[in-house]
Amino acid sequence: MHQDSPTITFASLNLAAPLLRALVEKAYTHPSPIQAKAIPPLLEGRDLIGCAQTGTGKTAAFALPILQRLAARPQPFAARRPRALILTPTRELAAQIGENIAFYGRHLSLRHTVIFGGVGENPQIRALAAGVEIVVATPGRLLDLMERGFVALDRVEIFVLDEADRMLDMGFAPDVKRIIARLPARRQSLLFSATMPEAIRELANRLLRDPVRVDVAPTATTVDKVEQRVCHVQRGDKHRLLVHTLRQHPEELVLVFARTKHGANRIADNLDRDGIQAVAIHGNKSQGARQRALEDFRTGRTRVLVATDIAARGIDVKGIALVVNFDIPEEPEAYVHRIGRTARMGAKGLAYSFCDPSEHSSWRDILRLIRQSVPVHADHPFAANAASALPAETPRPMNAPANPARRSGGFWRTNRPPRQGYGSFQGRSLSGRRG
Repeated sequence: MHQDSPTITFASLNLAAPLLRALVEKAYTHPSPIQAKAIPPLLEGRDLIGCAQTGTGKTAAFALPILQRLAARPQPFAARRPRALILTPTRELAAQIGENIAFYGRHLSLRHTVIFGGVGENPQIRALAAGVEIVVATPGRLLDLMERGFVALDRVEIFVLDEADRMLDMGFAPDVKRIIARLPARRQSLLFSATMPEAIRELANRLLRDPVRVDVAPTATTVDKVEQRVCHVQRGDKHRLLVHTLRQHPEELVLVFARTKHGANRIADNLDRDGIQAVAIHGNKSQGARQRALEDFRTGRTRVLVATDIAARGIDVKGIALVVNFDIPEEPEAYVHRIGRTARMGAKGLAYSFCDPSEHSSWRDILRLIRQSVPVHADHPFAANAASALPAETPRPMNAPANPARRSGGFWRTNRPPRQGYGSFQGRSLSGRRG
């Protein structure tokens, strides 16, 4: 946890004793900025819109008030009718939110379940039938269970839409709209998003009533604690440059980004061939394979994780010292999310971006978004090969869109097809027992 405001403690936020006990057991005493700003109004029942990235502590910012409000008004378990719903775009993020709820609520008698794909549906159906207060879910599978009568949302008191910008980017807008339509009118609603484009503001206006707004680390400044370097390189030299870079950082956890699933597999295979243990993670991997890869990376058994943007959005692993953009992202905002995997919770981090001549335009768009220059790292063995093809610095005016074709006309319109949803975890009580 951050300790940016030493005069504010979790105890001073009027959290209940069982929650404070769990926080003490994890050695958390001082809230992060978003927790200090969000917890008081959420305990009062206010709606909230939060502009914050993963890694700022936003999960605790909404999980702690949810647990306290539900525990303060105990009700008998109701089969298939949860009292709180947390909707999130990726399997990994859903699992991490579930783990946090389990830990913070370990001294309460509340129960939760996590719903996403890659596992059989029978355990999730049994958990819902037994009754849980909190459901953490990805959209498609939740909607499937709703339509088949295995879960109803008419009892939901608190609704959280997490990573709203990624929801839209992944094509979940139609599913989210249908889920929101099933919620009761009287409820507390929370929306969190790393960016606040017009489509998200439109969604917030539909979803929230007189919300409190909390802004923490706006997109253009989240990169400040990351030491960034760009390496101009010919495409054919990228792999050898990656090997050279990894051997310069032999003891550190490294996250490498590829643009495509096939590219991620190829990078990991080539690294293995060169004696550097690596594993790829992306949407085509089974849930079990993704969880094993993350656990091996988290524990250091695998030092290099190669990921695509969507798979990496939910990665929250402490100790990532280096991020390498093997491919420059086409969407400038993705750059901020990528390098934000390092420098977590106030730590420092390092990010290298490998830019070949075909990617110069995308790199200029990134520089306009972050509104700062990135030093060129020319002290590498392949810099001379790229010297003749360095980009001309002719930036577009700041008020011109980087790519007008990428802009969406509104929340409920998207050019991307809807994504299919995911399955579920078996329900667990917050004391660690099966639900």
